[in-house]
Amino acid sequence: MYGARTSENGETAGTGRSGGAADGLVGFLSLERLELDLFRGWCHDGAPLRAFGGQVAAQALTAAGHTVAHERPVHSLHGYFLRAGNTRRPIVYSVERLRDGRSYTARRVTAIQDGEAIFTLSASFKLPEDESDRYQVMPDVPKPEELPDAYRYWAENNPDAYREAAYAHVMSMRVVPPPAPGDTACGARGQTEQYVWFRTLAPLPDDPLLHVCALAYCSDLSLAPTAALDQEVLYPLRDGPSRVAMTSLDHAMWFHRPFRADDWLLFAQRSPSAGDGRGFNLGDFWTRDGTLVASVVQEAVLRRRRTDGPSTG
Repeated sequence: MYGARTSENGETAGTGRSGGAADGLVGFLSLERLELDLFRGWCHDGAPLRAFGGQVAAQALTAAGHTVAHERPVHSLHGYFLRAGNTRRPIVYSVERLRDGRSYTARRVTAIQDGEAIFTLSASFKLPEDESDRYQVMPDVPKPEELPDAYRYWAENNPDAYREAAYAHVMSMRVVPPPAPGDTACGARGQTEQYVWFRTLAPLPDDPLLHVCALAYCSDLSLAPTAALDQEVLYPLRDGPSRVAMTSLDHAMWFHRPFRADDWLLFAQRSPSAGDGRGFNLGDFWTRDGTLVASVVQEAVLRRRRTDGPSTG
């Protein structure tokens, strides 16, 4: 089952304490079902001993999805990061069934560790409708096959950091170079931006919920650093340590159309504002054939690093 939707008869939704590299991304998203609306999972580091926020959000969405009928896919999520998660202890996900309407279903999930809420998620699901379709054209960028793998570069140039980054062992990342040599990706209008191709390294089962949760997971891999591109390049392409400390504050996503996370997806990211110790970021995901499938908005703590400590990437 490994994170796929299950029945509500108390079966396990995954493999308990999985999330090891051997299990791959499917293992990272799996949960143990403790009761009808109560789940338990384990997270890997995003920074030393701090749970990776994308995984916490994806596991919370997995928990919500386990309480919703298969024919109602996810269409949105809104999450707030309240405290850092400890990767040495499990996280319990408690699901509240807020509404089961004719077309829409709403769930609220609280991620709890040591008796305290570390993350809250509101998720909405809906029955598909046959209506007219319109979406923005995908940016014209090089195809993923034309670009080097950023995580492979990281492995060669900073093997210790790469080895400790669990997400780099389950995802493939291809970064589109900025328009000109030495460009910091900060446009003339004061907006930083970047284009990154993502896909899972291993094929995923044919479960739409799993693919949505996989996208929620990878959406946190490069979005927060977009606000700091005027100060440093993206983490797998850096030669030295980060000069910026960042932590996700909130994260919202809207899923527009079906997709597969094990096929290449272009993540177009931009940050129109940074200040007051915060960076504001937006992004859109397209399939390689140009279909807009998801959008994301995130705000993160963004401060110049004073001492060694955790940071995104």
